[in-house]
Amino acid sequence: MESYLRKWCLISMLVLFLSLGFLVKAEPQVPCYFIFGDSLVDNGNNNGLASMARADYFPYGIDMGGPTGRFSNGKTTVDEIAELLGFDNYIPAYSAAPGQQILRGVNYASAAAGIREESGQQLGQRITFSGQVQNHKNTVSQVVQILGDENSAADYLSKCIYSISLGSNDYLNNYFMPQYYSTSRRYNPEQYAADLIRLYLDQLKVLYSYGARKFALGGIGAIGCSPNALAQGSLNGRTCVERINSANRIFNNRLKSLVQQLNNNYHDAKFTYLNAYGVFQDIITNPANYGFRVTNAACCGVGRNGGQLTCLPGQPPCLNRDEYVFWDAFHPSDAANTIIGRRSYKAESTLDVYPIDISTLAQL
Repeated sequence: MESYLRKWCLISMLVLFLSLGFLVKAEPQVPCYFIFGDSLVDNGNNNGLASMARADYFPYGIDMGGPTGRFSNGKTTVDEIAELLGFDNYIPAYSAAPGQQILRGVNYASAAAGIREESGQQLGQRITFSGQVQNHKNTVSQVVQILGDENSAADYLSKCIYSISLGSNDYLNNYFMPQYYSTSRRYNPEQYAADLIRLYLDQLKVLYSYGARKFALGGIGAIGCSPNALAQGSLNGRTCVERINSANRIFNNRLKSLVQQLNNNYHDAKFTYLNAYGVFQDIITNPANYGFRVTNAACCGVGRNGGQLTCLPGQPPCLNRDEYVFWDAFHPSDAANTIIGRRSYKAESTLDVYPIDISTLAQL
């Protein structure tokens, strides 16, 4: 009887141990994830700004429990990547990041922000790329205080991933808006892209000086295929606007070349290019492969195919949201964001990233 009880106790303890083991969640693949960008990845930083570029109202966030400031019905690409990296929660907005939670990362993205200081200014307040980098400097100071010294902070930050997705507004809300901006009269597309990359590099150097060592640089998507571009510049409402996409490809090619240059020059850091344009073109060209039915219209919005304006407050969106590539006039749906995020994290094609995907970057 005593032998039986001893055996029963041992089995019970083993079962309890294994059960507790299954409840323990693994640490994320990197200690923190820092995000810089525009409305494609903003998760609430614009909520308190005097700006027309805000998404803190219904129907935005309809599939995420309510509006959060994300320009989507649900997740953004960086939300998907954060999940795949193993984080318990999405990375908090800088405007709301509490205390020691910044050690897991911060999202600095701001809708309407650009690489150039003036981009998006007709929409009101926004936090430009340089402003986001300045906010990161403040975060670094807090990390130093929490960890106790600069060396510990530098070692910690060197293991984190820095995601940057900017440039769309430098075209959408600058270069291709001649009624507000003079850039298209001062620069041809090649010159404009070169100047953007020059300014972009300046901010990368600042981030590097503050400890960043793992960079994921997102290219511009196919802006000429958005419902807004189709409503404004497509004769049949379906064919992507090539003059916009052509300019975007010039920027992307220069950004990809910059990644190669930086990898050659900074041997203690790693840079990779995320080909959002290529993945998005694949989705637009082969929608059925991904379960999409509508590629040229927004799930909610105003005007031709919902392309004139973003979703209006209280406007009921379409019911079959997973069948739409675009959520509103400019932004992909949760379903499209999920695909782009997954292929940035784990490339399905050699064209998705250069030279490595985020899952590989995390392991370095």
